[in-house]
Parts: sequence; structure tokens; C-alpha cells
Amino acid sequence: MRLEAPAVAVDTTARNRRANAIAFAVMLALIVIAPFVAYPFFIMQALCFALFACAFNLLIGYVNLLSLGHAMFLGLASYVCAHAAKVWGLEPVSAIVLGVAASAALGLVTGALAIRSIGIYFAMITVAFSQMVYFFCVEAPFTHGEDGIQGVPQGRALGLFDLSNPWVLYVFVAIVFLFGFLAVQRAVNSPFGEILKAIRENEPRVISLGYRSMQYKLAAFTLSAAIAGLAGATKAIVAQNASLTDVSFAMSGEVVLMTLVGGMGTFYGPVVGAFIVVSMQNYLAQYGEWVTVIQGVVFVACVLVFRRGIVGELAARARISL
Repeated sequence: MRLEAPAVAVDTTARNRRANAIAFAVMLALIVIAPFVAYPFFIMQALCFALFACAFNLLIGYVNLLSLGHAMFLGLASYVCAHAAKVWGLEPVSAIVLGVAASAALGLVTGALAIRSIGIYFAMITVAFSQMVYFFCVEAPFTHGEDGIQGVPQGRALGLFDLSNPWVLYVFVAIVFLFGFLAVQRAVNSPFGEILKAIRENEPRVISLGYRSMQYKLAAFTLSAAIAGLAGATKAIVAQNASLTDVSFAMSGEVVLMTLVGGMGTFYGPVVGAFIVVSMQNYLAQYGEWVTVIQGVVFVACVLVFRRGIVGELAARARISL
């Protein structure tokens, strides 16, 4: 009987690994097939938002930190990348790296102040910082106010790959998405990630064991900001513009919707949720303002029917971890 529990644990771990390997293979296959059955620009945009949702999920799903101002990282990186590519003439990869660095720095500063609070107070502090960044983007000369930065050159990645070619750009965006997705997955499955999960479950106990929970939460917040910045900077190259929409409070609300619909605390839930939300915005655009109402109905339905989100509910019923 003493060997039964370890055997069950090993079997569960092996089953989870197989399930995740299959899920990743399916996702990879869909990324390859998608541009042949759907508009490539739509898929690239959805991949950017999926990466943004993964970054947000790292906080809410594994550290239980609800950031209601996460769009500030997406938007700032978008502006910095667009300015660096258009005005400074940097090639796309360098411009994206600069955008990621700006978001990571912002995440480090805002996170150091925000993580001192918990619960709704933490959420409200992130909203306050987000609004500060929003008004900075409205007033700063390099952002061009409400006009934004238009006509961002796509250029040649690393001086070799011409991103003005739609197929080359698609491969580039897919690689960026997979890099960010796997970075989140690796962080969560590492000893660092185990401590984050422990903080989510019982932070006082983690502190009693000698871990400095504040430092771990700050590291998670900064990493989430950097990955959100990666999504925003890549989106600026894809859409060839940076606008106030990227840094608005509505964008922060959308990423919450994406994560909850797909499945909070799962790897693939935010990706599924992002594609659902972006698809509704794209294919229901003909209904104008009613898109918001439809999104609300879908959100309420998902909360009532899929309390863990679509992927979370499916994983729970299959007794696997995705």
C-alpha cells in the first residue's frame, strides 16, 4: 500500500505530460494550417493577443495577482518599438527588444510598488499606473497623441528576412509567439513556478518556510510585463502602427475576458480565449456596438457553463493538467 500513492502520482504526471505534448502538437499544427484557411493578418493579430493573455495568466493564474492595468505594458512596448523602427531606423528584432526592455523596466518599477498591496487594492493600484501611462502616451511628443504612430516599417529581421513578405512575417510572428508561450510554460514548470503556485495557495506558509515571497511576486510581475511587451512590440510590427487603443483600460479588460473564457491557470486556455475574443471582434464587426453586448453574453455563458473556462473545464473532466 505504501507504493500505491507514488505509483499513482507517477502515472498522473506521465498522463499530464502526454496530454500537454498532444495539445502542443495540435496547437503547432493549427498554426501551420491556419494561414491557408483564414486571413493571415487575423491569425497574426490573434497570436499577439494570445501571447498577451499568456502573460496576464502568469500573474492571475499562478500567483493570484489580478492586474487591471496590464495594457500599459502592451501599449508602451508598442509605442517604443514603433518609434524605434520608424524614427531611429532600427531593424525589427532590435526594435522589439527595445520595446520589451521598456515594458520590463516599467513592470519592475510599478511592480515594486503594487505588490505591497493585495487583492482589490493591488488591482486598483495597477489601474492607477495604467491610467498614468495612458495620459503619458496622450501627451508625449513621440507618440503623436490621438493620431498614434502610423506607417511603421516592417523592414528586415536581423537584416536578412524581409518582413514585408506576408509569409515571412507570419513565420516570424509564429516563432515569437512560440518563444513567449514556451517561456511562460518553462517558468511555471520550474522550481520558481512551484514557489509561485505555493504563494497562490498559502503565502504566509511560504514566508514561514523562509522564502521571500515579495521578491518572487516582483519577478513574476516583471516577467509578465516583459512578455506582454513582447506581444505589444510584435503587434506594432504586424499592424504597422501604435495607438492609444493598445494602452487603454478597455484593452486591460479584454485580456481579463480572454483569460477567463479560455481557462485561468491553464497554459492553453488564454490562447483559446484570445482566439475566441478576436474572432468575435473580427467576424461580428458588422454589428457595430452590439459586439460588446455579444461579448458580454458569451462571457456570462462561459462563467455559468464553464466555471473553470473552456480549457479548464475540459481538463478537469479529463482529469489532466493543461
